[in-house]
Amino acid sequence: MANAEPSTQLSPRRAELASFERCYAVAVRNRLASGCIQFIVSTGEALRPFRVSSRPPEKGENLTTLVA
Repeated sequence: MANAEPSTQLSPRRAELASFERCYAVAVRNRLASGCIQFIVSTGEALRPFRVSSRPPEKGENLTTLVA
């Protein structure tokens, strides 16, 4: 995984669950269910490289995608 540190190797299943594609699917599902804009945020963390939120990125995080 590109964000993972060399000493932190993710299992194939963990890499799949932590992928951008999985995060995007969750964001779309949340958007349809709630009607609220969803942010996909890059956290810079090896074990959780992305997160979905209805709130804008926090300090130290970068907006990756906006699901409107």
